Amino acid sequence: MEAAATIPAEGPEELMARVQDLQSRLDASGDAATRQVAEELVSAVVQMHGVGLERILSLLFAAGDDGERIAMALAEDPLVATLLLIHDLHPVPLADRVQGALEHVRPYMESHGGDVELLSLEDGVARIRLQGSCSDCSASSVTLELAIKQALEEAAPDLEGLEVEGVAPQATGLALRMAEPSGNALELPMVMSSPPPAPPAWFELDAAVDLRGGTLVANIAGHSLLVANVEGTLLAYRNSCADCGRALEGGALSGGTLTCPHCERMYFLPRAGRSMDDDHLQLEPVPLLRELGSVKVALTP
Repeated sequence: MEAAATIPAEGPEELMARVQDLQSRLDASGDAATRQVAEELVSAVVQMHGVGLERILSLLFAAGDDGERIAMALAEDPLVATLLLIHDLHPVPLADRVQGALEHVRPYMESHGGDVELLSLEDGVARIRLQGSCSDCSASSVTLELAIKQALEEAAPDLEGLEVEGVAPQATGLALRMAEPSGNALELPMVMSSPPPAPPAWFELDAAVDLRGGTLVANIAGHSLLVANVEGTLLAYRNSCADCGRALEGGALSGGTLTCPHCERMYFLPRAGRSMDDDHLQLEPVPLLRELGSVKVALTP
């Protein structure tokens, strides 16, 4: 008798990738009868898991505060959250998860001198409004695509759509429904005179960036960044003075104001790095997100 094959332990991402691969192979099967039986088997297993998860949650919530804390902690695990969403069992309402995602990116929005507001959530479509200087900031498209969009995809993958007010149309790869003043949504045509640039990617910073009230320089993907902690909020900028062009490393940081160590130009970091002396000068902010104990920045490789 042959020994049973040992299935290697896989992480959540590997498991999900294997499931998708097996589903693709099943769809490509030429044997219709076998494919039908396999699909029915998968459907039955999924339903059985759904019933089991529902009973687990019911028992946890019936156990009082301790059980509820355990249920909420389980829902924070990405793989468990995915399973709960598949069976419509996620204990945190969609509206709360959307609001939480927007709170998560608010520090970055504020670093551009703006804010984001959830106006409504109806039929699975979130309607948000950009406020302040974010509405006409040249980095608004990056803010949307790399900060808001990712945060919503991670916290609320069951969200069916996103409508945005208060941002000017820009040539981006982001599929959005822009809202007219009347409240009607419309699709914006994308017209480009040249091929679109390569999309930015997220890069994780070392945990050491969680410094206390100071700055440090990080070299990521060939880019030199200045990371600053301003009253507990981490902000990232290109490590280059908008006036003299030299590195900002070693500049004094006080009350959110960074002073260039070379030309002594002062920039207020909580408001998109604008110069304290000349409104036309501004540092270049870089999208930064903190999630699950990690710190990530968005850069074009």
